[in-house]
Amino acid sequence: DDKEVLSARETLVNRRAVKSLSKDSVTQLADAFLVKTALPPASTGETKTEEFTRLTARQKIPLLQDGDLALTESAAIVVYLSDKYGTDANRLVPTDAAARATCMEWCFFTISELDAASLYVIRRHDALRHIYGHAPIANESAGEYFAAQMRSVDRMLEDGRRFVLGDRFSAADILLSTCLTWAIGYGVPVSDAATSYNAGLTSRPAYLKALDSNKAPSGDRA
Repeated sequence: DDKEVLSARETLVNRRAVKSLSKDSVTQLADAFLVKTALPPASTGETKTEEFTRLTARQKIPLLQDGDLALTESAAIVVYLSDKYGTDANRLVPTDAAARATCMEWCFFTISELDAASLYVIRRHDALRHIYGHAPIANESAGEYFAAQMRSVDRMLEDGRRFVLGDRFSAADILLSTCLTWAIGYGVPVSDAATSYNAGLTSRPAYLKALDSNKAPSGDRA
């Protein structure tokens, strides 16, 4: 399983430190990327620092630095790592036009509908309510919207497939698993099929290593 993937999330303000990645570490730590802090930690203010703002005016994580390149959108980071460092054996985004289009469709759907339009609304008005304000009605509506959009996920999983693309692990699985882990942690209802699918992804040895690598050093814990 560890050789099966090239995924990603050492972006990082790994709590205190901004890390740049060499080619070797990007490849080895690929599955660390979209452990995308599910659940994301409470805001520490570190992304507002002058040092971090020089890297990205968006003042948000994730952030991937690879040489002179800096990327700050999750899907773009995963696709970039696949395109630049992937091989035929572990590429996260297929090169076949139809398979690539299907993979990208699921990536875009997950980022826009499940993350931005649903779960991040809940995050803003729950974990970050000290910044954005508490809005229980908005959170309830976002949860309902998430449930409605999950119909597509449940239908996709009806045939018992292990991955979005069937028998091939891809960028779509990384992004979708992140949102499912996030939703479960927030208590947003997720179907048994989706929960089982996510459990399979998050029990992979590569994922567990990634999860461990994203833990803040003991001296950095708040």
